[in-house]
Amino acid sequence: MVPVVSSGSSISAIHASSRSAAQRQPGQPRHTRLAVRSQAVASPPATRGTSSGSAKLGSKETQKPTAIITGASSGLGLNAAKALAATGDWHVVMAVRDYSKAARMARELGIPRDSYSILHLDLASLDSVRDFVESFRASGRRLDALVANAAVYLPTAKEPTPTADGFELSVGTNHLAHFLLVNLLLEDLKAAPKKSPLPAPRLVIVGSITGNTNTLAGNVPPKADLGDLSGLEAGVKVGQASPMIDGGEFDGAKAYKDSKLCNMLTVRELHRRYHDSTGITFSSLYPGCIASSGLFRSHYGLFKTLFPLFQKYITKGYVSEEEAGKRLAQVISDPALGKSGVYWSWNNDTGAFENEVSGEVADGEKGRRLWEVSERLVGLA
Repeated sequence: MVPVVSSGSSISAIHASSRSAAQRQPGQPRHTRLAVRSQAVASPPATRGTSSGSAKLGSKETQKPTAIITGASSGLGLNAAKALAATGDWHVVMAVRDYSKAARMARELGIPRDSYSILHLDLASLDSVRDFVESFRASGRRLDALVANAAVYLPTAKEPTPTADGFELSVGTNHLAHFLLVNLLLEDLKAAPKKSPLPAPRLVIVGSITGNTNTLAGNVPPKADLGDLSGLEAGVKVGQASPMIDGGEFDGAKAYKDSKLCNMLTVRELHRRYHDSTGITFSSLYPGCIASSGLFRSHYGLFKTLFPLFQKYITKGYVSEEEAGKRLAQVISDPALGKSGVYWSWNNDTGAFENEVSGEVADGEKGRRLWEVSERLVGLA
């Protein structure tokens, strides 16, 4: 078995580990529902870059800085892509499951065609993550910022749904797939050309107030709680023991909150392991309550009607998708938000500020254990 990559280890070892894992696992079981879903979305005629395409881009030193944003076909990710492209200083790679939808939405929002490209990425499959990384590298583009934004939220689900690799869908998509993606692309970020509007490359993972139990929203049951990680240790596989990270009974809402807690722990562990040696800025954020987001598409109808009104007129916490997108773009590109290891939030009057995290998010030992178990599950150890 390839040794666990620890703090201070060469990032290149991660790539060797992933390649070896892929060779050890030539076939992955695929669940029928996910297979049907994958067939139902359109992919581009070709998502892999070519040598001729790379030549047309020219030297990475002369290219515009590039940001990859997962889940950029709708909501927060789409609006962040729009805001970043609107500066004229960035090229955005929209990493999406549905290529046709992303192309349509980019046209509808008026994103300049030469400011973005689209690559297929299905986070419900670790093979798709690896394919995406190969496709991106073949495109010949530089990488200055990576944004792990995409998420699934199934609050009313009574039974767990597996990913192509058998993981519970929320944990597999929101945490494990992004964990693999950011690890595979760390070397690319590290190699970002010095000629850039940023003092250092950035890696951003979108967090959530619901995964932070030091807030009122974070204390709405069921609360995020990873427990002793026993479920994750056992593989969070659907149909085998517990599909929940804490080893408990399945709860769709808690699975999402736990996955966001994992996202924030991962950012802090990335910072601890790699910031000093690479200079990469690692951060997470909560852009505000996007109450009308498609993220709530699977919720009860009454909730989808009342929740935006409650946020607009009672809590005053409502944020439009457009404004939230600008905030995410700010974390990607604003030199003033260049501190690493930070969880960013916003005050509507004073702007961005460095927010406090819960005791569990700040638990360094839990962050290390989460990292080591996640490495094993995605084939990096």
